[in-house]
Amino acid sequence: MNPYLNVFIGSGLGGMLRYTANVWIPRALGTAFPYHTLIVNIVGSLVMGLLAGYFALKSDPGQDWRLFLTTGIMGGFTTFSAFSLDTVVLYQRGEVALAAYYVLASVGVSLAALFAGLAIMRAV
Repeated sequence: MNPYLNVFIGSGLGGMLRYTANVWIPRALGTAFPYHTLIVNIVGSLVMGLLAGYFALKSDPGQDWRLFLTTGIMGGFTTFSAFSLDTVVLYQRGEVALAAYYVLASVGVSLAALFAGLAIMRAV
């Protein structure tokens, strides 16, 4: 299969997942804090860690599948551009402490989630 088509289809699927999260999470948790982006970044980092760990340590399904799942689906699902925008909006609203918390939680927990995903794949 064409690798560009894999990424194109995968990013469309990832974008649809991201859209779903952007609709449902604020409905569930409110809009005072960008929970939707925080949750997507954490979940996306965990899944990327699981995928990377699986590909590196368990089985390599080939470039087509790697591109489809990582660059395509995960790339369409996770974006730090939304993270940056949410941080600036919080800052511009004068919520500097909340913006700082958001940055630390997003980066710190996402990195921890990726490490967790790698560790899980090493253990299984």
